[in-house]
Parts: sequence; C-alpha cells; structure tokens
Amino acid sequence: MAKAFKYGLKGITGFLEPAERELLRSLFADVISMLEPADRGSEDPLAALIGLDMEVREPSDRALRRLLPNAVKDDAEASLEFRQLTERSLRESKIGALRAAALGLDKDELVLTPSDARHWSTALNDVRLVLAERLDIRDEADADHVHQMQDWSQAEDVESYLALVYNFTTWLQESLVQAMLQSLDTRA
Repeated sequence: MAKAFKYGLKGITGFLEPAERELLRSLFADVISMLEPADRGSEDPLAALIGLDMEVREPSDRALRRLLPNAVKDDAEASLEFRQLTERSLRESKIGALRAAALGLDKDELVLTPSDARHWSTALNDVRLVLAERLDIRDEADADHVHQMQDWSQAEDVESYLALVYNFTTWLQESLVQAMLQSLDTRA
C-alpha cells in the first residue's frame, strides 16, 4: 500500500507498490499520448524551433481543453492567437514533466529532489484534470460524490474505477504538496 510523501533527512520520500507504480506509469503515458501533437512532416523548421504553431486549434476533447485552456475568456480570436504562440511549449513542458515523473517509478521508494517534486506535482495535476473531466466533476457536490468511492472492492464499472483512481492521485498529490511546503518551511 502506498505511503504518503513526507519531508525528512533524505528529502521528499514516498513509497508505492508495484501495481501502484504501474497504474501511474500507465496514467502518465495516457496523458502524454493526449498531449503529443500530430506529426507535421512539412512544418516550417524555423516556426518549430521558436515554438510557433499556426495550424493549432482549440481541442475538441474536453479533457485536453482542461490541460490546454483558452487564455482569454469570451474572445476566440485572442485565445487562438495566444494558443498559436504558446501551445507547443506548454505541451512540451507538460510532456516533459510526465516523462520525468514516469522515470522515477523504477523503485518502490521514491526520493525526490526539489526538481523531481515539481515534475511529480505537475504530472499528478495533469492526470487529475483529465480524470476530473472524464468523471464530469463540475462543482463541489460532484467532487464530494466522487470522494465517497473509497473501496476498491466496490468498483463495479468504469466510472467507479476512475473515481478510485482520481481519489488515489488526489491523495498522492496532496501529500506531495504538503511535503514540498514543509521542505520550504525548513529551509526558510
């Protein structure tokens, strides 16, 4: 069974069982596959180098829109312009954090540097955003309903399984953020 992240003499540490590590590895890979842009063989190399993507559009998948939201509310043109200038680097940053976190899943005990902790926090947050969208969490009442599902033996369908995974990643992220805050307090 997983042990919450904590801050101590070794830094930020945590423990995950092999099945939990495999679950997270799979979740990270799923989000990476959502974020990877379509291959554009004829793309302008200079535009790619500086991060411009004039072909980008607002994602049709609601979960991907949560990861890559519009920058300007109620102004589609300004949002598109901002998206063209920034989405490539945002995708790359998120993919980098997910891959970095996945690399740390090779051992039962996790020992995170401050940089590792930031990658893990970003990766877990992105997984939670996707799961929240798939579970249709829109308000506090929806979240409370999802948090009521705590027993893995009662997972009867995809929604209840996703709720349990969402609750697990939420707990893991909360413990990580608390450990990160404690490490800051200790250094101050």
